[in-house]
Order: sequence, then structure tokens, then C-alpha cells
Amino acid sequence: MDSSPSPIRQLLDVMARLRDKETGCPWDIEQDFRSIAPCTIEEAYEVADAIERGDMEDFKEELGDLLLQVVFHSQMAKEELLFEFDDVVERLIQKLVSRHPHVFGDETAKSAEDVLGIWQQAKDKEKQDKGNSPPSILDDIPMNFPALMRAQKISKKAAKSGFEWTQTEDVIDKIIEELNEFRAEIKSGDKNKQAEELGDVFFTLVNLGRRLDIDCEEAMRACNSKFYRRFSGMERDIAADGKSLSDLSAEEWEIYWQKQKAKE
Repeated sequence: MDSSPSPIRQLLDVMARLRDKETGCPWDIEQDFRSIAPCTIEEAYEVADAIERGDMEDFKEELGDLLLQVVFHSQMAKEELLFEFDDVVERLIQKLVSRHPHVFGDETAKSAEDVLGIWQQAKDKEKQDKGNSPPSILDDIPMNFPALMRAQKISKKAAKSGFEWTQTEDVIDKIIEELNEFRAEIKSGDKNKQAEELGDVFFTLVNLGRRLDIDCEEAMRACNSKFYRRFSGMERDIAADGKSLSDLSAEEWEIYWQKQKAKE
């Protein structure tokens, strides 16, 4: 019978060695929750990127990097006598069981929509049991979410409470109104007002995406990828023609752009 520790236990031991004040890694020893938080966010995005590219080897590696973040935070918490990795896992198990009464209890769910409703009810009950219901229904949306994602979640929460347009066409009219206000501020030359009005345009566009059941963060990510693909394609074609990017006229740029669009 194999008596060697499980891979996760080996990982926890490695992390503990890295954080050892006497024999560990100087960089790892210097870190704290705040300094590691940006790395945690970055690793989550790299996981999503590997999925988008369909690179399963990279996906496997990036999942490991993301797991390291959990282990890193857990080790630092253990050192401060706050909690340990096992506590994190136990809390996760409890949450999964309590929020899936249709699997582990007597509730019934026939669709994904039913499941989301049950999940939200369970979350609300947990908050009530803890006695820490937020002053606003928007307070449980993390501030550090990407702006488009947070905007969509904010607008979804507000809409559920009744703060919603009657028709989708009303949202489109609001977008036009916000664009006109933005145009007026461009003429004014006030950069602060321009930024404020542009933010209003973005937020209203996100509301349109939400109403159409479009994930705006994913839509923007796909748009970025499309632009990168087309622009890099233009670069290759322009170089192949022996030309320089900076020497092209607006008309030539348009010809190369349309050529890339035609390829798709």
C-alpha cells in the first residue's frame, strides 16, 4: 500500500517550505494577502485565456498556477492562525451541499434557471443567518470585478428589484441620448465631464447586453480578439507588400482592413 502523501499534501508542504522564515524563498516570505491578490486575479484570467485558445496542456498548467494562489493564501492565513487549507475546503463543501438542495436535499430543479433561483435563495438565507445583510442589494458585488462585469451584475441586481426599462427599444433610445450628451461634452472640452458621459454610454450599453442575455465581458473579450486577429493580419499583408504601417493613407488602411474582413 502506497504510504506517500497525496499530491495536494505535497503541494502544501512545498508552500510551507517556500514560506519558511529561515530556509525559504526571500520573495515568497515577503508576500502578504494584498501583494498576492493581483497575482490571483491574473492567474484566473490566464486560465480563461487557455480555455479560449483550446490549449489543454496550457490549461492544465494554468489551473495549477491558480491552485497555487489558494494554497499561498491559505499558508499565510495558517501562519497568522486565521485558518488553514483544510478549513477552506471544508467551507467549500458545506457551501456546495447547502446551495444544492435539489441534489443533496428535497428541493426539485428541472432547469438551469431553477438552479440559479435556488442558489440565490440559499445565498440570501446564509446572509440572514449570519446577520450581516448589506445596506444595499448592490453591496455584495465585489469592487475589484472587471468594470464591464461589475456593471452587468449591478444592472442585473437593480433590474430584479424593479429598476428596469419596459422595452429593449427604450434602452436603445437611452444609448442615443447618452451619446448626444457625450458629444456635447466633447465640444465643451471638459475632460472630466467627457469621462463621466462616456461612462454613462458604457453602462447603458451594458444594460442593453444584459437585456439581450449577452455577457458583455465575453463580448468585449471576443471583440478584442477579433481586432487583434484582423490588425495582425494587416501587418503581415502590409509587410509582404513591402510597405510601412506609418506610410499608409487612410484609404489604404481601409483596403487592407476590408481584405482581412473578407478572409473571415
